[in-house]
Amino acid sequence: MEITTVSRRGATFVRLHEGNPRTAYLDPTGTPTLGPGFTMASPYCRTELAKIGITKIVPGKTTIANDDAERILNVVLDTGYGREVVANSPANRTQYQMDASASATYNLGGRVVSKWTFGKLWRAGKIKQAADYLGSHYNTSKGKRLPGLVRRRKEEALMFEKGVYTGVDTVAAAPEGVAREATETAPETGDPVVRDVQEMLKKRGFDPGEIDGWFGQKTKAAVMTYQMAHPHLKNDGIIGPATIAQLRRDMAALKDAAEKSGASAVASGAVAWASGLPVGWIVGGVVIVAAAWFAWRYRDVIARRLNTLTGRSVEV
Repeated sequence: MEITTVSRRGATFVRLHEGNPRTAYLDPTGTPTLGPGFTMASPYCRTELAKIGITKIVPGKTTIANDDAERILNVVLDTGYGREVVANSPANRTQYQMDASASATYNLGGRVVSKWTFGKLWRAGKIKQAADYLGSHYNTSKGKRLPGLVRRRKEEALMFEKGVYTGVDTVAAAPEGVAREATETAPETGDPVVRDVQEMLKKRGFDPGEIDGWFGQKTKAAVMTYQMAHPHLKNDGIIGPATIAQLRRDMAALKDAAEKSGASAVASGAVAWASGLPVGWIVGGVVIVAAAWFAWRYRDVIARRLNTLTGRSVEV
């Protein structure tokens, strides 16, 4: 019998990696996101969200009930991205190949099976090569490798090739989608997700204590301080997908500011030279435009920074 739907284990795997924040937030690329990865960019999510009255996702304001999130996730996986997998893969696909590719498609879009190398290798019957390619690609955001995506692709590849559902029916460290709460005692092995959060907090001026992967009280205090200043985050002291995403946006803003300012200066200087106009005029105009672009794109980051500087707390 041809496999055409995602299994319960497959849906659980997706849920573990996506998490389920009840309040909307911005992902690292600036896309408003709700629940287990719902965005208005997805036609499948958009259709299902409209059925419960959500036609726009507003970070820090739009919320979703757990039951609705669970139902929509299952529908979107089966009747949305699952169908794209079925339409672009061999008819003899196994359940674990179906589940792994549906997870990747849910995260990356249908092109991963319809147009990208992974799907082409799979249709050619090169299962191991397809798994190896999936496990080593599609793990960046704006050119930066993200630890959560690196891990997810490797686990999807393992599922695709060998049927291993990491974290579902095997013991494994929790993926980023699983919320972390502070503990009183240090674990035997540090949590890589917590360590990543500690490093980002420290770079943004929040003291999490030692960078050791232990979500202790000092790290919790730093998380709380960050959340209380951010306009889109609940002040719960928990490390979850929303908090991680906003920290990554903070880091991206710093990088973007440096890259865009340098590129703008070079480009505007070249234009001034080529047109014979005073360099100062063009450079000044470009700087103003670049600053306006940055202020709009990272207005949440700027608001967080201002709240931190002034000691203002925000309730979401």
